[in-house]
Amino acid sequence: MGLDLDKVRESAVKYAVFNASQYGGKANPGSVMGRIFAEYPEAKANAKDVQRLIMGVVADVNSWPVEKILETVKQWPELFEAKKAEEKKTLPPLKNVDKWPMVKVRFAPNPDGPLHLGSAESIIFSDEYAKQYNGHFILRFEDTSADVKPPIPQMYRWIQEDLKWLDVKVDEKYVQSDRLATYYEYAEKILGMGAAYVCTCESEEFKKLYMAKEACPCRDMSPEEHLRRWQMMLDGDFKRGEAVVRLKTDITHPNPAVRDWPALRISTRSHPLQKKKYRVWPLYNFSCAIDDHLMGVSHVIRGKEHEVNSARQKYLYDHFGWQFPEVINVGRLGLEAGILSKSKIRAGVDSGIYTGWDDPRLGTLRALKRRGLQPETIREIMLQVGPKPINVMISWGNFAAANKKIIDPRSNRYFFVNEPIELKVKGVTENLKAKLPLHPDHPEKGYREYTVVPDDGKCVFLISTKDLEDAKGKLIRLMGLVNVEVTNTGKKAEAKFHSKEHHIAREKGAPFIHWLTEGNSVEAEVVMPDASTAKGRAESLVTGLNVDDMLQFERFGFVRVDSKEPLRFYYAHD
Repeated sequence: MGLDLDKVRESAVKYAVFNASQYGGKANPGSVMGRIFAEYPEAKANAKDVQRLIMGVVADVNSWPVEKILETVKQWPELFEAKKAEEKKTLPPLKNVDKWPMVKVRFAPNPDGPLHLGSAESIIFSDEYAKQYNGHFILRFEDTSADVKPPIPQMYRWIQEDLKWLDVKVDEKYVQSDRLATYYEYAEKILGMGAAYVCTCESEEFKKLYMAKEACPCRDMSPEEHLRRWQMMLDGDFKRGEAVVRLKTDITHPNPAVRDWPALRISTRSHPLQKKKYRVWPLYNFSCAIDDHLMGVSHVIRGKEHEVNSARQKYLYDHFGWQFPEVINVGRLGLEAGILSKSKIRAGVDSGIYTGWDDPRLGTLRALKRRGLQPETIREIMLQVGPKPINVMISWGNFAAANKKIIDPRSNRYFFVNEPIELKVKGVTENLKAKLPLHPDHPEKGYREYTVVPDDGKCVFLISTKDLEDAKGKLIRLMGLVNVEVTNTGKKAEAKFHSKEHHIAREKGAPFIHWLTEGNSVEAEVVMPDASTAKGRAESLVTGLNVDDMLQFERFGFVRVDSKEPLRFYYAHD
């Protein structure tokens, strides 16, 4: 079945009236178009016809008195309910808050790569709860696994910068590699209690035993013997792989991964901060559990893949008689557009596949920031997802829609001509004047005003090559300026003056296209989501903007100012 334009028109009227009711009686065509294309995906195949229809509907609705708009919109109460549902959500209350002196949450990244969108899930939840309960947000760098995940020195700083960008207040900061003395202290305590032991079995031999639910010969030796072996580990009498401290658990536990898990091991790899100062390092579950207790962490928000780690760490807590924190398991967050795996990103950066950790194809926070995603957008999406133990895949469209609501009101409009071609217009007998709003919904922002002076009856414009495809013999509207009839396309594109009134272009269904002249434009480039570069010219006024400013190149999309010399932008979304 084909597209039913009558139904599209009905929907356009509904959305235009609702949008106008929210913004002082003036609907935004872009907002209406977004809703229409979301409701009728098939309309994209007839985009130009649908856009003309919507522009006509919006123009009509915007001519109504505000009283009529407010009365008409009452027939669609479901739109107001949907708007309420979109409002900021709050997180569910924490359990057992009264059991703790203070709500303390922690975010504990390994500094082997920058933060990415998946990291933002636990960051935002933890930060929201800390603020909600007037608690503490702890940042803890878990950097004791240099053998497996070697830390990258600049990541310590980058991660703190990313948290600041997300508007996260860090109340306490720790670096685990600075805390080896503490882990040694508790290792000696647990060994002296007889709740842990130094295992010197070959790894394959131990694996056979624990898979058979049998204890290794080292397990039942005296605490004194294990403390002696511990000192040998520290002194260098054991080589890497020859001895490991294991925590005593249930050797018959249904999950083999829980049975007598390794707590500390020998590592001879140089650490980026500690160099070779230490040769015995704690493994994740030991250092994490010790720190959570000593730092008073009350609630742990982490991925549900850590459920087995919770089971492991409870044994350590039980040995010491500590109160185990409340655990909130959340699902893994995925992004349809953007790679989140730190190992894949690191390999791609090292091999040159990606231009850096902020390559637009990646899902790192630095890449998303460079593309113009706002921290408020990330927080809003995370709150909508909520702390649930289910995996969630979020499309870039979800982020784009939320981001657009935030940046649209403050993004001025300008022209950018991609792959420009000269269009010589003949028959111009007077100066042409354009008065273009910096923002269609905020006239108080002012206008961009240009005067194009003909030379011997001719004016030369810069037009996007794509806009002149199949335009021969057709009428086109140079936005805010003039209507021309294209007489020739190609390298020597030409047109003749037709008229100045925009209603003539609307009546004839002429496409409205943006334009520039050599005198009012500068060279510019836009880095696209696939890391390709769109090169062309932009209005000279954009040189007055600052790095990180957001703007909209009309009919192209929202972009962020990335560099002024050279003039470079990063594409965000349409």
